[in-house]
Amino acid sequence: MAPSGKRQDRPADALALLRHEHDRIRQLFAQFAGLRGIEDEDERKAALVDEICYELALHAIVEEELFYPLLRAAAEDDEMMDEAEVEHAGVRELISQLEVMYPGDDHFEATVAVLAEEVEHHVAIEESDMFDTARSSGIDLAALGRRMQARRRELDEDLNEAPDVIDAMEPHA
Repeated sequence: MAPSGKRQDRPADALALLRHEHDRIRQLFAQFAGLRGIEDEDERKAALVDEICYELALHAIVEEELFYPLLRAAAEDDEMMDEAEVEHAGVRELISQLEVMYPGDDHFEATVAVLAEEVEHHVAIEESDMFDTARSSGIDLAALGRRMQARRRELDEDLNEAPDVIDAMEPHA
């Protein structure tokens, strides 16, 4: 389900947009980490995990549909892109596990912690190697950013109107 509250306007450059989303996801994980081990916060934990999974799903779809194909073509670094896609698959698997778990279940908090670690590892590589490659590739990052923003808004609207319309667990190309 979509996070509550209004979204702020996002930066137009693709890399700034992705960094903004990474920061938002990091903040959500930090909020969850602050609640670990606190039993009477199950409702808040569940809401945070829902929001984390939602944000990650939209972020991954936009990357897989728009950013990764352009970067793969421009960079000609199949190994870097293959690793990113495998990491996305791992994140999707953890999200699918969390979708059927609840706070208090065995391994719930551990699964969120592992998801946070995998996402942080992926983001670190993305913000260094992939962003450097994108900057030097000649990709029009401003135009890509606008396309990514438009796609993100479209996905957000589709999911709010018909939550079953998009399968966030499937890779997107």
